[in-house]
Amino acid sequence: MIRPQRLLREGFIESAARYPEKVALVIEGEEYTYGQLLDTSQRVARALLDRGLRRGDRVAVYMDNTWPCITSIYGILLAGGVFLMINPQTKADKLHYILQDSGAVFLMTDGHLSGQYVKAAAGLPELRGIISSGNLPDAEQGFVRLESFDSVVRESAPLDEPAFVIPNDLAALIYTSGSTGHPKGVMQTHQAMVFAAWSLIEYLRLSKDERILLVLPLAFDYGLYQLLMAMKLGATLIVERSFTFPGRIYQVMRIQEVTVFPGVPTIFSTMISGHKRKKLLFPQVTRVTNTAAALSPEFIPLLHEIFPNALIYKMYGLTECKRVSYLEPELVDEKPASVGRPIPGTEVFLRTPEGEPVCPGNNGILYVRGPHLMAGYWNKPELTAKVLQSGPLPGERVLCTGDWFRQDEDGFLYFAGRSDDIIKTRGEKVSPVEVEQVLYGIDGIREAVVTGVDDPHFGQAVCAFVRVDRDSHLTDRRIKKICLSRLENFMVPRDVFCLKSFPRSANGKIDIKALLREHYGGDD
Repeated sequence: MIRPQRLLREGFIESAARYPEKVALVIEGEEYTYGQLLDTSQRVARALLDRGLRRGDRVAVYMDNTWPCITSIYGILLAGGVFLMINPQTKADKLHYILQDSGAVFLMTDGHLSGQYVKAAAGLPELRGIISSGNLPDAEQGFVRLESFDSVVRESAPLDEPAFVIPNDLAALIYTSGSTGHPKGVMQTHQAMVFAAWSLIEYLRLSKDERILLVLPLAFDYGLYQLLMAMKLGATLIVERSFTFPGRIYQVMRIQEVTVFPGVPTIFSTMISGHKRKKLLFPQVTRVTNTAAALSPEFIPLLHEIFPNALIYKMYGLTECKRVSYLEPELVDEKPASVGRPIPGTEVFLRTPEGEPVCPGNNGILYVRGPHLMAGYWNKPELTAKVLQSGPLPGERVLCTGDWFRQDEDGFLYFAGRSDDIIKTRGEKVSPVEVEQVLYGIDGIREAVVTGVDDPHFGQAVCAFVRVDRDSHLTDRRIKKICLSRLENFMVPRDVFCLKSFPRSANGKIDIKALLREHYGGDD
């Protein structure tokens, strides 16, 4: 009998019982079975419990995409703890803030990150211990207990029974960028994450036979859910640390016969640029998914060339509810600018800033209903109250995304921009997304980002940063001229900067604030 899954760990446990000898993970070429994953995760769980972990305690995972990282995630869940992923590119000050804010009692990490975590761990009375893979730094006097991951696993017996938790308990804290400069912890319960994972599995039409490629950080929730979905299904996850060396990844894709390729626009831009010079072809891939930022409609025909047998999914989401919408792949050519309709089991609606309903075809702020909503922001009740607002049912809370959309007569969503991204210039409102789509339509532009900058005459001026092909002869004047032929005058960028590369955040997103500081000397 198949038991219903209520807790995030249960899908993985069920897969291990069904397929103990099946390869669950291929990590940088090395294979690990479901049986091995369960055994090591049980040992991590036992070690944490033996060291005093209690139900609901937070455990930080500050690691690369590795075997210790993945077994730490499941070990924490088996022990009844709450895991929080921290990108391994995070520096000491930010790491210290997250550890302090979350009240993490243990830190799972990698030896090569000791230069950051040793400094970050100072002055944290709630932090009881650090378990690190690889080489350990010299322990300082008064330093928290520091142990080797391999020794801890080897010396701990497997946990017989998972610790008791219920679906309403927290499974994870997912830290995301905050407007104050400090990241905020998104509280996700077991039932919210289970619902989201199964909803994604349903509309992506995934099965236990998939071989899913992971080149995104597990600290990025898009990357994390590739692991969660694969382990629920009993599928195989091909794990790489990053997309830094595309040629190696292409070789891995062919050797490992990858069937599902999750990416972000930066990755697809790199692939398309390479494809134009030397044709790429991956006929074995049957699913291509995109989120994190809008996928330009101009990319779609070229992705069809690279992945001729793949269903291409455009999606939109945010950490506070994991995923909001997806576009059925059969409609990707018919509605290339849309991010689709709500994921299964959820509902969306648009409102004006004053809370009035919005008619089809008009822009409004997007609200989301469903079991996948976060429980709130950790330690931030006032901010939580602004984002989780009263819903149509008594006592219900719905998520105000703060993002502007329009919805057509058929219910398909079209992203118009974040509420704080809308550019107000010359008395008009400009959607950065609309300008970016025109820029992506210019041959030779690989990436584009549009934002507003203060202007004494217009209030704000439209500014565009573009990354161009190496052999392109595009200039800022040429780009403005093309924009003038395709956009209303007030939407044409006043400033265009042609760059060879973009500064990026830890999750690979373009760092707009860094661009503004470099070219304007400030954040706006």
